[in-house]
Amino acid sequence: MSFCYIEEVNGPSKDYCVERNTRYPCVPGKVYYGRGPVQIIWNYNNGPAGEDIGFNGTNNPKIVANDPIISFKASMWLWMMKVHNVVNRGFSATIHAINGGECNGGNRNNVNERVKYYVEYCNRLGVFPGDNLPC
Repeated sequence: MSFCYIEEVNGPSKDYCVERNTRYPCVPGKVYYGRGPVQIIWNYNNGPAGEDIGFNGTNNPKIVANDPIISFKASMWLWMMKVHNVVNRGFSATIHAINGGECNGGNRNNVNERVKYYVEYCNRLGVFPGDNLPC
């Protein structure tokens, strides 16, 4: 999740295409890296998000970065479909819901940075960050 970037850093160099997904197939020349405030990635997320909120997610994933209304709708879609049901299980569950690959040994440094910022924001707001912080 990044409120600092509307597009994932080095996103175009990443391959977020699951070829075996036939319901939302990858379109040649399109890339499905993170876009939006809560960055939506993968063809299998862009496709149904687009169906639910009214854009062609597999043919035009870039619209999530270019249209502010769609950007926030897509972020809210991702939050409601993937994250809100796990919030009560701790911050680690939200990391896993949004960036599961990081929790499965993909990038321990990213997890540590997310936890650091989360705890910092909780401290600034005067709230307890809870248990189960890293995944």
